[in-house]
Amino acid sequence: MSDYKQLLERQRRFFATGRTRNMEFRKEQLKRLRRVVIEKHGEVEESLYRDLRKCEFEAFATEVTAMIDEIDCAVANLEAWTAPVDVETPPLFGQAESKIYYEPYGTVLILNTWNYPFVLCFKPLVGALAAGNCCVVKPSEVAPTTSKVLAGIINAAFDAEYCVAVEGGVEEATELLRERFDFILYTGSTGVGRIVAQAAAAYLTPTALELGGKSPCIVDRTADIERSVASICWGKFINAGQTCVAPDYVWVHRDVKDRLVEALAGQIRAFYGDDIKNSPDFGRIINDRRFERLLYLMKEGRIVFGGETDAEQRFISPTLIDGITWDSRIMQEEVFGPILPVLTFEDAEEIVETLVRREKPLALYLYTTDRAMEELIVNRIPYGGGCVNATLMHMLNTNLPFGGVGNSGHGFYQGRWSIETFSHRKCILNRALSDGTPPLFPPYADHVKMLKQMYLPAAE
Repeated sequence: MSDYKQLLERQRRFFATGRTRNMEFRKEQLKRLRRVVIEKHGEVEESLYRDLRKCEFEAFATEVTAMIDEIDCAVANLEAWTAPVDVETPPLFGQAESKIYYEPYGTVLILNTWNYPFVLCFKPLVGALAAGNCCVVKPSEVAPTTSKVLAGIINAAFDAEYCVAVEGGVEEATELLRERFDFILYTGSTGVGRIVAQAAAAYLTPTALELGGKSPCIVDRTADIERSVASICWGKFINAGQTCVAPDYVWVHRDVKDRLVEALAGQIRAFYGDDIKNSPDFGRIINDRRFERLLYLMKEGRIVFGGETDAEQRFISPTLIDGITWDSRIMQEEVFGPILPVLTFEDAEEIVETLVRREKPLALYLYTTDRAMEELIVNRIPYGGGCVNATLMHMLNTNLPFGGVGNSGHGFYQGRWSIETFSHRKCILNRALSDGTPPLFPPYADHVKMLKQMYLPAAE
């Protein structure tokens, strides 16, 4: 029997005691995690700098504070989120009441990614614990320094029979997926998402898959270009473009393309200066393999801004590429780096017709002042979520569910939506014993006329 099997048996025994169902227990565990994170936030920021060269602001604002907000929101609202929900009972069932109860699944496996290794681990973990589950967390080995700090925080905050972090690589993840969990959440690539889904299918284990895709940034001819470029550049180049919901390409109306490209170049300079490699605010590519992959994607098209690289530092400057078509290599896969292809369109129907034929992206961003254009894009194109005249901010709002659709994943989490994901909704109908026999039991002869009067239209 493997160590993982023994670990899971311990967690199942602990879950069976019922302690995780207690609201005060859940809140106290979340508060304990909050205290450890605050105590060790400096280690978190240092590890993110070493793995990704994230600056202090990005590390604290996008990783640490987002996690603290998630805990505070859960602790403040847990009773309301998990309270049984009353629903209507049809008169046919007699004197009865119907309720939906939120029941924890049991043991949850969280497989984490490397690009935002802290927040994308702890946001779903907070939700799983708030819902009353036990958890096993596997941080990504691609960000090794942060993985070690993450595991240290989790294992310092909790007993292993309740929540534990397991470090390792592909071999460890594969071994974990051979075990029978009650729920699995994976964040990462679509390819690995398929592997996780196949492993989960062996036990019919429910999953949430947070994947990726080519998220478009559409800039209409009515957009306020000068006021839009700051949020486009921020969403694309934060974390050196290594963001699952970053704009993957800009699709701009041909009438304003030149203005947009010029404004984007000016905004990049305003953000990072003329010597971007020495900017304290711009990160690095996570490893050599991904650096080489990005260099390969830069070979097609025409670089109109940026293009500077340094293999030793794994540095690629914010880069704008023109002359790209839908058949270009860079349009066949998610970029996941500081390279922004620019394509043009002529009318809104072209956008709809093109995107509905392609895989559904995780995010979509639209810049426009035309309400009709907004309604068209929001209502006709399927995607996980997004913003109008902004980027990324939808996944920072704990009142909104975050997740993909189709090839970009399924399931969601964040705030109260994590309770929906990490809980089984148990439905109960409670009928009064004093009620007479409902018209559902035989003999049926006396019930037929009444039932048809209830459900069939009266004859004219």
